[in-house]
Amino acid sequence: MQGTTERRLEEKERRRLEILDAAEAVAAIVGLDHFTMDQVARHARLSRALIYVYFRDKRELIIAICIRALEQLESRFADTALSHQSGLEQVDAMGRAYVGFAKEFPLRFEALAHFEAQAPSAEDDPIYEQCLAAGDRPIELVVAAIRKGLKDGSVRQDAGDPVRIGLSLWALTHGLIQLSALKGGSLQRVGVSADQLLDQGFQLALAALRSAELPASTGGTSLSP
Repeated sequence: MQGTTERRLEEKERRRLEILDAAEAVAAIVGLDHFTMDQVARHARLSRALIYVYFRDKRELIIAICIRALEQLESRFADTALSHQSGLEQVDAMGRAYVGFAKEFPLRFEALAHFEAQAPSAEDDPIYEQCLAAGDRPIELVVAAIRKGLKDGSVRQDAGDPVRIGLSLWALTHGLIQLSALKGGSLQRVGVSADQLLDQGFQLALAALRSAELPASTGGTSLSP
């Protein structure tokens, strides 16, 4: 009996992931704002009614894509922290990981931007709360790296509150990625590439955090994958 229940749960999760994959595939063609549940159903080769068993509406489907993106970012940030020693190096590497993620999965990054632009949900909305919790975890890893940097001396002691720094770095990186993606023509007019803009933004952030006792090269500069 237990085996049957486990198989049913596995099948349910597999079907849910198939729907998410289909939604991403369709949205990548027609755009996140323009895909429909009917299109997702056709791409997944499922009935429209079955799609609504798993997701109440398109909004809930987009939030599920956001949760998938944030869980992926959390995993990448955690792996990055393990492969770098000082707190400042970890912060820099997480920035690189975020840029790499946005380049590799532009639709998922767009979904995150779409979610962050929404007004907070006023009703009891479990999937919305789940997304907020998933969004907290990558930032918590950045904050942990900042705290590590304060302990190991790679981050200057008067840099500020680690939580506020972490949120500021997240906002900076997110904004730089959006600007570099959406304003490429404007950047080219002044002779600046997207990668140069990203590198400059992170050089400024690292310079603001770096302990005066460390050489300027510590923490890395280039964000190109």
